[in-house]
Amino acid sequence: MLLLLLFLLLLLLLPLLAVLWQRQPQDARLSWLASLQHCVTAGTLCWAAAWQQRRLEQSTLHAGQSQQQALKWCLQGAQGPRGPLRGNTDISTFRNHLPLTKASQAQEEESEGQLSPPTSTQYYGEASLQATLLGLAALNKAYPEVLAPGGTACVTPTSPWPCPLPWPWRALGQVSAPGAKHPGALLLKALRSPGLRALEGGTAAELLDVFVGLEADGEELAETIAAGNPGVPLPRRATELREALEQGPRGLALRLWPKLQVVVTLDAGGQAEAVAALEALWCQGLAFFSPAYSASGGVVGLNLWPEQPRGLYLLPPGAPFIELLPVNKGAQEEAASTVLLAEAQKGKEYELVLTDHNSLTRCCLGDVVQVVGAYNRCPVVRFVCRLGQALSVRGEDIREDVFSEALGRAVGQWPGAKLLDHSCVESSILDSSEGSAPHYEVFVALRGLRNLSEENRDKLDHCLQEVSPRYKSLRFWGSVGPARVHLVGQGAFRELRVALAACPSSSYPPEMPRVLRHRHLAQCLQKRVVS
Repeated sequence: MLLLLLFLLLLLLLPLLAVLWQRQPQDARLSWLASLQHCVTAGTLCWAAAWQQRRLEQSTLHAGQSQQQALKWCLQGAQGPRGPLRGNTDISTFRNHLPLTKASQAQEEESEGQLSPPTSTQYYGEASLQATLLGLAALNKAYPEVLAPGGTACVTPTSPWPCPLPWPWRALGQVSAPGAKHPGALLLKALRSPGLRALEGGTAAELLDVFVGLEADGEELAETIAAGNPGVPLPRRATELREALEQGPRGLALRLWPKLQVVVTLDAGGQAEAVAALEALWCQGLAFFSPAYSASGGVVGLNLWPEQPRGLYLLPPGAPFIELLPVNKGAQEEAASTVLLAEAQKGKEYELVLTDHNSLTRCCLGDVVQVVGAYNRCPVVRFVCRLGQALSVRGEDIREDVFSEALGRAVGQWPGAKLLDHSCVESSILDSSEGSAPHYEVFVALRGLRNLSEENRDKLDHCLQEVSPRYKSLRFWGSVGPARVHLVGQGAFRELRVALAACPSSSYPPEMPRVLRHRHLAQCLQKRVVS
């Protein structure tokens, strides 16, 4: 109804606009038209976001009822016979007749030399649109000038916004041309725009690749900018780029774009190290914002707090239908039963469970979150780890977050080193035990350190023993060999991401695996070892 009223208002104003249009010179007409388009766009965005906010308030206040409706939607959309579930939305009946299933381990189980597709890849359009609209509104509120014309540029082929926005929202601040996909062209477009206030990348790992590539190809980029577009050379901007690069990586983004305020990337598994590296070096002094959390190809969490330093996500009660499985460390998984969103307890860790409305399967995604607060009757969570990324050669089961803590401690003891990326491989994948006990092969990309001494390599194994008593015991008895650390050259992890993206099962946003279980992916890093 409001859209109809807006349309009628525009019709009434058309005669007046036509008169004003004729009185303006051509250049002024274009500027005036751009300003009008931006005003209409901003107004429409505010209306749409306010409508979504009201829906969110109502659904989270009545979380139980909202989840019942989401379950009904899942059952109605399911294919094939449903037996006792037909027309029945009782939660107990639903749980009894649909047992929990496990997602494939890191989406890397072998299948004729290719990666198998994830258990759930259904993109929920309404949830994606809601995350995008509310994320844009929250970003605009926290940083009011970010959505000004020409204030935003995406430098990766993928966007951090879960849903591609239809007209007229595309006009909001985008420097990059619609449909432009080549990373080099996107970066050049952004470099030619010194007034940027927001920098976008599909994921933090992709944005890290952009900045590493910018340093490597800086002179070539400067020459291209100096030549400019036909008839529009930019020698001054090329000089600014050269001078900014000469000062090193720390704070490079703010030297290139002095008005930059925020970096927008979409949170997916395995991005924490890339965010930490960007914050410490290239994007130092800038805020980071992820509009949503995505798991197995679907939006499951909304971020309404751009000003928060760590990603906090509201789990909404609509589609997809979400359950929470308590993570009981050291207990049998079968002993746990799922809880609904309104039943989540602050401080506890849960594994996300999503129901696919196509195949009607309840899938444990392997993503572990911790409840840190509440929004009305729904939990606000932070991401902890992915269970499918645990290391276990003798049943020690070192979780992703535990290994990252140990690796962080070790790198902190390597003088001048900054961790950019890492992945692990269990020795059996590469047949690298060579008669010794099974162990971990760890590949790291570093900044500030070109060679690893044996003393530095040993520090990781000591740190692993500090954080994991089980691992320490296995090392004492010789059941597990010492972790072997390898330093890889520049571009190694970028090649790995290219190989991952080429797999048929690749989904958006691309998660960064920290444990590789497929040999040809591990060999992408093995062939790039420099120390």
